Amino acid sequence: MEYFLQQLINGLTLGAIYGLIALGYTMVYSILGMINFAHGTIYMMGAFISLIAYLAATTIGGASVVVALFVALFATMGFTGLWGWTMERVAYRPLRAAPRLAPLISAIGVSIILQNFVAQAQGARVKPLPPVIRGGFSLMEGDGFAISLSWMQIIVVLTTLALMAGFTWMITSTSLGRAQRACEQDMKMAALLGIDVDRVISTTFVIGASLAGVAGLMVTLYYGVIDFYIGFLAGIKAFTAAVLGGIGSLPGAMLGGLLIGLIEALWSAYFSIEYKDVATFGILVMVLVFRPTGLLGRPDVEKI
Repeated sequence: MEYFLQQLINGLTLGAIYGLIALGYTMVYSILGMINFAHGTIYMMGAFISLIAYLAATTIGGASVVVALFVALFATMGFTGLWGWTMERVAYRPLRAAPRLAPLISAIGVSIILQNFVAQAQGARVKPLPPVIRGGFSLMEGDGFAISLSWMQIIVVLTTLALMAGFTWMITSTSLGRAQRACEQDMKMAALLGIDVDRVISTTFVIGASLAGVAGLMVTLYYGVIDFYIGFLAGIKAFTAAVLGGIGSLPGAMLGGLLIGLIEALWSAYFSIEYKDVATFGILVMVLVFRPTGLLGRPDVEKI
């Protein structure tokens, strides 16, 4: 029982990271109806930017750990948000009226270019970071096994919940959120009513990229190792989480991320770890067979 609870904690922590990345997929899809397949690469960029910013703040600036973490957070969100804005202007806006396959190929191309740029600039080797936030406490002990909950796991989960609550409030209670919902329903009518559609879309890309950057910071602090390839698999799994929960639904994206994290942790604990991805995508297929819109998704209503 203790081992199961430990894996449950590990799965929730991993799922929170997947959920943060999946939120970016969902926000872009809900307005444009397109999948930003460069989103995983932005998450990888966030990991590298956070590592560089933290090391620069501690070694060059001599800052304390807390100050360096805030420097890394704001630098990561700023740079990834800027990249999200640039990507929307370069890879998406010129192709907005083109067939949907065109921006998809453009996003994949941007992802490959960025991935190779990071590999050349930072090297292909794994980049380590010594543990920054240490310690935690034991919840219970039994049969020689103790359930541990680290401070880093608590920070990851609380940060995810805070961001989820903040952006849910933004979408439901602010003028930007109302503009986003209007663009989601009918972009042409929203423009006729005076909404700056281009600004709303650019802002959505910036927010989604910033969330991916925060996820990159969290995974850097949690695991302590990153490389230029981490964005590919994490992006695929986050996209799977968005589809599983119901793409277009913010709570669905977070629910999907948590479920995938739990599936991976529990499968790795009790079955062969080599097949954890097979289990994840197998459950996705089963859910979509019986509920094509995902767990919390709603079917699209065709406007006539």
